[in-house]
Amino acid sequence: MRKLFGLVAALGLVLSTAQPAHAAPQALTSASLTVLLGTFSPIYVPWLGTGGANLMQTPTGTAILGLTPGIFAFSGSSPVDPTSSPIVGVDWVGVGNGTGNFAFNFAGSGGGLMAVTGAANICVNYPNGGGDCSTSPTFNITVPFTQGPGVNGIGLGGAPIEVPGFISVTVAGNGWTTGTFDFGAPGFVQSGSPLSDGGHVKLISPVVVYNTNPDPAKRVIPGFAILELNLVPEPGTLLLLASGVAGLAMVGRKRMSK
Repeated sequence: MRKLFGLVAALGLVLSTAQPAHAAPQALTSASLTVLLGTFSPIYVPWLGTGGANLMQTPTGTAILGLTPGIFAFSGSSPVDPTSSPIVGVDWVGVGNGTGNFAFNFAGSGGGLMAVTGAANICVNYPNGGGDCSTSPTFNITVPFTQGPGVNGIGLGGAPIEVPGFISVTVAGNGWTTGTFDFGAPGFVQSGSPLSDGGHVKLISPVVVYNTNPDPAKRVIPGFAILELNLVPEPGTLLLLASGVAGLAMVGRKRMSK
């Protein structure tokens, strides 16, 4: 009985050392952020190869808290589609990310909030057409992805962002989810995936852009922001866990030899 008690006590020491306060710092091994708007060219926002989060065990499941802001960043032009005039797409974009916080229940489903920051230039050539945004800059509209101190927008939800102009634009954002969202049109279905034991999760944020396009069929542009993360424990946490397991093995051998 004393041997069993000693092993149990040692195991408790290992677990409390490896996971203080039930929080394990996590590093990112890979990550991706993509913004899709209608049939326009996807906006790929590169991961800068840095960042992490805290993986927390809660009474109801698991949470990823404090995902590093600014680990995704892109600034540049995006191809437009002149055939979709008068709104021909996103001509220029500067985009990044805010802090991410996500919660998952024991079934694996869940989601949370992470702002997709920055703005895009919506290329509007009405009534000229032609697909060259530089020829009619008067009609181009700068649209923020989030508005105010991160209170609403893509990845957050809240009130729609309204941008007045010759053709007014309204962007309705949503929080992140691991579920499935279907806009009811071919090609506009996306599914997330739950947080796995391997530290992988896919989250989606449905986006809708409303506008006053003269063509009723083009007044609603559906889309998605898509976030994928792969996390692993920090080297320091792994070292603590390895040393604890080694200590437990030594205790076991000593107990068995007596």
